[in-house]
Formats: sequence, C-alpha cells, structure tokens
Amino acid sequence: MAKIVITDDGIEFDGRTPESFPLGGAESSLIALAETLASRGHQVSVYNMCRSSVDYKGVRWRPIYGELPETADLYIANRGDKLLKYVPKAKKVVFWCHNPANYMLKWRYIYKLWKRRPVVVFIGKYHAKTFPGWVPDGGRRTIPYGVSDIFCMSKIASQPPSPRAIFLSNPLRGLDWLLDRWSIEIQPYVKNSELHIFSGPATYGSKGGCKSQEMETVLNYARGLSQQSVVLRAPVPKERLVLELGLSRCLLYRGDPNETFCSAVAEAQAMGVPCVVTDLGSMKERVVDGKTGFIVRDDKAFSDAARKLLEDDEVWRFQHGFALEKQRGWRWSDAALAFEEIINT
Repeated sequence: MAKIVITDDGIEFDGRTPESFPLGGAESSLIALAETLASRGHQVSVYNMCRSSVDYKGVRWRPIYGELPETADLYIANRGDKLLKYVPKAKKVVFWCHNPANYMLKWRYIYKLWKRRPVVVFIGKYHAKTFPGWVPDGGRRTIPYGVSDIFCMSKIASQPPSPRAIFLSNPLRGLDWLLDRWSIEIQPYVKNSELHIFSGPATYGSKGGCKSQEMETVLNYARGLSQQSVVLRAPVPKERLVLELGLSRCLLYRGDPNETFCSAVAEAQAMGVPCVVTDLGSMKERVVDGKTGFIVRDDKAFSDAARKLLEDDEVWRFQHGFALEKQRGWRWSDAALAFEEIINT
C-alpha cells in the first residue's frame, strides 16, 4: 500500500459532487483516479478547494488551506504551479497537466519545474506534443484518462435510436459552428431529427462565470433555433448522462485545438454512440474514422456524415458495434496502474 497525496487549487468539489452536479473533465478525472487508487488498497488523500473535510469512497478529502503532509510515496500536483511546493519530501512527484502545455511556458512554471523535477503526465499523444523538449522535468509519461465503468457497463441500444444527435461540450468550443451546420445542412434533410445540447457554465463551477457572457451569446443562438429542432438543456450528472447517451443516435462535435482528450467523445464511444468530428485537437485519438464515427476535413463532409448516421441504419449498426468492441479497452483501473508504475520506477 502506498501513501498518495493529490492537490488541486481550481474549483470547489469533492467526491460527492458528481452525484448532484456536472463537472468538467479534469475534475471528474481527478475523482475517478483517486477513487480507483483507493480501491486498489492505497491510502489516498486529496487536498483541494472542498468546503469541508469528508471521507468518501475510500478517499480523504481535505481543504487545501489546511496542513498538508510533508511526505508521500507519490505526490500528484494537479495543473497549478503553486502546488509544486507542497509535500516537499515526497518520494515521487507528478505534475498532472490537462490543457495544452503552452500555459506552462512561463518563468514561474519553468523555474518550479526545474527546481522540483516532477514527472510530467500528459493525457494523450497530441497533448504531449504541446510541451517543448527543452522545458526541464523529471521525466514524461502519457497516461490517457480512463473511461468510467458506468459508461462501459451500461445497457446499450438493441435497435437504432430515433434521429437524435447530442452535443456535450463547452459552448465556446464550436457550438455556433455546429448550429450553422445543423440548421442549414442537416436538420432540413433528415425527417424528425433533433439536436439535444447539454452545455453551459455550470460544468465549470466558479471558473465558468468568467466566460458566462460569451457562453450565453452562443446559447441564445441555440435557443433561437427551436423551430429547427434544437433542444437546449442544462448539463447533467454522469448517471443522467448515461441515459441521454443511450437515447442518442450520434454525437456531433467539431473538436477544438484545446481539446487534449475529450471525455465526452470517449464516453459516447464506450456506449456505442458513433461520433462525427473534425481533425482538431485529440479527435483522431478518440474516433476510429469510418468505423466508430467519422473524422472529416470540411463543413460539407461533416454535414454529409451526420445525415448518414442519422438516416442509415446499417451504417449506424456497424459503427455502434465496432465502438462497443474497440472503445471500452482503457478504463480507470488501467490509468491507475500506470500511475502506480511511477512509484516503482
């Protein structure tokens, strides 16, 4: 059994939060990793912006402004450079980053990375390429997010769903572009089709408020397209999301250069939901082109692929089955094992 300490200084959350509120990918992943490591017999403590101390699913959640331990077998600093000063006597130190690494090309990061020399953990190949080789570190690892069992073990559709598409990302990541495609090139040509949008600032906690006005502009555009069968809904917790994905024929998402993993696409794929995306960010790591969805290069190809999935039962059945067979192979137990290997090296 190892003593593992994780820190985060972002938004307020703890292990209970996903049961009541939606969370972003980085926060959901921290919870999943902590709980999985605890289930494997480790002593796991998370120090973050949680309001009060709580022990939940084997993980000790403590406010970060309290007293932190001096040592651990593995210390994981999550995203923030200020966290690198904590747990000074840890045997192994990881700096776990989630966004494109250009935000780390500042003196305050470079100095602390040089001084502490943590193992820098990326969440995909595209992500790792955003971190120049000259930046000091104590090693580099690529450990993708796992896919939670709730998506891999859920009840799956036995028949093609109705022509309902779903969007699950930040509204500032191409939703206005998708609404153009939907209202002009997709919905008018597919009978009874609908686009359900689960998006908004709530997923990003207090951080979402900084962009709420920009988000609201895009969401108002969506509200104005109700006659084009656009249904705007609030973000939902994971248990509800499973049900909504089960009703969806496909996921539509342009992708974004800042998308270093995309849990929404990974979770949809694990449930056998084909995805139509463009070749932006990490999309080619999530979708197998022509087999679990389509990776397209222009607007017309995107709309053509979306219409095909919404209308063609044989194409849907093939991609649905291939996604179920191939896209459930990396779970949080696999990611936890990869973090454990850092302890032993």
